[in-house]
Amino acid sequence: MVWDDTAVAVELSLITWKASYWFWVFWYPEWETGALRTGDVPERVFMDLTRLKEFRWQKLELVKMAANGEGENMSILENKICQQIEYYFGNHNLPRDKFLKEQIKLDDGWVPLEVMIKFNRLSRLSKDFSVIVEALRKSKTGLMEINEDKTKIRRSPNKPLPELNDQYKAAIKNRSVYVKGFPLDATLDDIKEWLEDKGPVENIQMRRTLQRTFKGSIFAVFDSVESAKKFTEIPNQKYKDTELIVLFKEEYCTKKNEERRQNKVEAKARAKQEKEEKQKQAADAEMKSLEEKMGCLLKFSGDLDDQTCREDLHEVFSGHGEIKWIHFVRGAKEGIILFKSTAKEALEKAKEAHNGNLQLRNKDVTWEVLEGDIEKEALKKILEDQQELLKQKTKGPSFIGLSLYNVLEVALRERRKIKGKGRGGKTPQGAHKGKVEFQGKKIKFEEEEGGEDDNKTEPASPKKRPLEEMEKEEPAPKQLKTENGDGNQ
Repeated sequence: MVWDDTAVAVELSLITWKASYWFWVFWYPEWETGALRTGDVPERVFMDLTRLKEFRWQKLELVKMAANGEGENMSILENKICQQIEYYFGNHNLPRDKFLKEQIKLDDGWVPLEVMIKFNRLSRLSKDFSVIVEALRKSKTGLMEINEDKTKIRRSPNKPLPELNDQYKAAIKNRSVYVKGFPLDATLDDIKEWLEDKGPVENIQMRRTLQRTFKGSIFAVFDSVESAKKFTEIPNQKYKDTELIVLFKEEYCTKKNEERRQNKVEAKARAKQEKEEKQKQAADAEMKSLEEKMGCLLKFSGDLDDQTCREDLHEVFSGHGEIKWIHFVRGAKEGIILFKSTAKEALEKAKEAHNGNLQLRNKDVTWEVLEGDIEKEALKKILEDQQELLKQKTKGPSFIGLSLYNVLEVALRERRKIKGKGRGGKTPQGAHKGKVEFQGKKIKFEEEEGGEDDNKTEPASPKKRPLEEMEKEEPAPKQLKTENGDGNQ
């Protein structure tokens, strides 16, 4: 017989109990016959005698047999080796272990021990083939098999993997328990040690973040629903003085789904509230911008010439007031001018410069500085028209939250990017240098005053054309759209 540490310890325990037994028999003969009563000896002595009698020889002999190998008793190390290998080949790990599944396909399920000792947790326990084989030989689960030369192991063909269908997954979930409250630096060994006396556990899943750090919670799969239920019913469970949250996995998932649903509802409500606040802020900013520019709108109306254009308005008010925007369609009988400063001041200066007779193309015009609600509505209409125009033409940036004048400036920049031409429909000198010419459909803008028909061939040098000829030519009628008329830019 080979004596290991366990056998020695059991043998010493056996000798100690035998010595105690004969000692008490010598001093208290009536104890062996059952005549000894509680009052005959001190209470502590009586309890020791009672336990000793209950233990009896045969129990010690059975333990001794196990230590001698007759009962295949496993050492702590062997038990850990068995648990680890059976976990690798178990129902929970093997279906998702790609490497191990590939190894199994190579040799009818057999995996060399040389490969197995490369698994980190097993290698930390032992790399000795004989120790590993001996541990598996003593296992009572019957899950693993050892080949004849004791160099390979495999999962027993008599214990195939279960079919991973919905029924099996539901069964696993029903005996799975959620436990939260472990320290973030806890290891799997720490948790396994804590669970040792809590019931038979098949698998422990440490829940981790996307960065692979431990979240402080686990899913533990027990061997049966009854074991899981018994564990959850243990009151006030703690890990190193820290109270734990213990729930069935199904209950946890239900609560988590409800929590997520509630979070979505709250997030949607917050988003709606934030959107409303932004809209209100944008409206307030717009109104403030409008209020700051009150008195800048000048309306003109009358029997206007059909060829009246924005350049005519720039010419009339040149040097008297800077025009920011002109809301006017060629051929219309009225329009609105938006000045950078007050419209009244610009109108007075222009009238004074023209001896009080301010006309457009020799046509009498009624000039009116807009005020109050009419002015606010006109400013809002200009803003709406510009947003719609830019949306159709340029698919430019969003204007949410911008003031009226920010929108106008952005609109000007976007229009220039598309237009890319100077006055008169001609490309500025040197404009094509270093740039790719746009080959798409030509976009016409209404400020192309006096532009020739596109199908006509222009003279080599327009500057050489007689002035009288240019004055006689009338521009072709065009359908105009509302846009910036600042021809000086």
